[in-house]
Amino acid sequence: MKLITPFLLAITLLLGFVATAQSDDVSRPNWEGIYKDNIKSVRFYAGGSLLSYPITTLQGSTPMVLSFDDLDADVKDYSYTIIHCNADWTVSQLSSLEYIDGFETEDILDYEYSFNTLVNYTHYQLALPNENMAFTKSGNYLLRVFEDNDQENVVLTRRFVVVDTKVTIEYEIERPSVLSKVRSHQEIDFSINHTGFQIRNPREEVKVVMMQNGRWSTAVEDIKPLFVKGSTLLYDYQDKFVFPAGKEFRVVDLRSTRYRTENVKRLENDQDMYYMYVFTDKKRGQLPYLFEKDINGKYVIENQHESNDDLESDYITTFFTLTEDEPLRNGSIYLYGDLTDWQIKEEYKMVYIEEEQGYALKTLLKQGYYNYAYAYVEDDKSEADMSLMEGNWFETENDYQILVYYRPFGARYDHLIGAITLNSLHW
Repeated sequence: MKLITPFLLAITLLLGFVATAQSDDVSRPNWEGIYKDNIKSVRFYAGGSLLSYPITTLQGSTPMVLSFDDLDADVKDYSYTIIHCNADWTVSQLSSLEYIDGFETEDILDYEYSFNTLVNYTHYQLALPNENMAFTKSGNYLLRVFEDNDQENVVLTRRFVVVDTKVTIEYEIERPSVLSKVRSHQEIDFSINHTGFQIRNPREEVKVVMMQNGRWSTAVEDIKPLFVKGSTLLYDYQDKFVFPAGKEFRVVDLRSTRYRTENVKRLENDQDMYYMYVFTDKKRGQLPYLFEKDINGKYVIENQHESNDDLESDYITTFFTLTEDEPLRNGSIYLYGDLTDWQIKEEYKMVYIEEEQGYALKTLLKQGYYNYAYAYVEDDKSEADMSLMEGNWFETENDYQILVYYRPFGARYDHLIGAITLNSLHW
């Protein structure tokens, strides 16, 4: 029998009205998201590593894998297509015949039903490239999944990039040159060598994008080389490729429904649902840095007791609480991370409970190992600010991606000729 304390009853009543946001503009080619309430646990990665970033090669040696659950637990007609984009995520001038080898759209036929779970769902999976659809050009791509053969009825979208390597990238991670950022930010200097690959006008033909932990919202874009020395392009700027370092993400382990695991205060269940209560969190913006190994805001679906993570992992109503003496003015607190699709959504907005002097949220999560953070969002704005609740510390471990695009004079799209993922621990 599930037990509910007065505090948790208050949480349930206050949070019961929250629904999934549906206002995202899916017509924009540079957007990615989840647009249906019944779609959960969307995973998109390269090859066999569940924590890899969606970067693959033109030769397709590392396939992209997409998986997701449909909580309606039936079979729907889901189809997909890919859209080639420029470096700035506008749609390129190429027709689908020029960048797709195979069919322009294809059905997702790989699906299975969950079993041994309280919450039923259908699990779908797709690998790209495949025998029916492959990409023939390097660059940016948007994967779009839609329902009932209606490309306007979009279910989800995901970005990925395809690289045809022509250059090498060398880098150094430095302390920021701006004194005020020395203890809170990380700076990356790098160079690009294109020996053996002709670039006639690098200042006009080369674009570089750098982002933190695979998040396009953090991207620094279209910075020209500071110096050109023969076949080497130098990007040794002061205060250009500088990022707030953040702190290691918070962790909760939901892999077991039989006993409490890391950061789980209590576990309950009834005939219809499992309930887990995460230990109450505190604001740590002013706290000193403490290294804890994390997965940079991501999550993985895993189950400690069953053999099939995808189909035998159950969904759990999970309660998060955060202490705060009084509600913050002029803004709101949101749960944030890969578990929220790196977006600010109403369903992850926390509610302040006066008598408990804290914020609370309940949400549905599939069994797995989760990183998360708390983000502050000012009223009438959409930017997520993690610094207030989490803080920044230069020693934090982060991944950075450097992408090198090339468009020679007269070309109709941006080639991706170099890509690298580096880690801030490699000083």
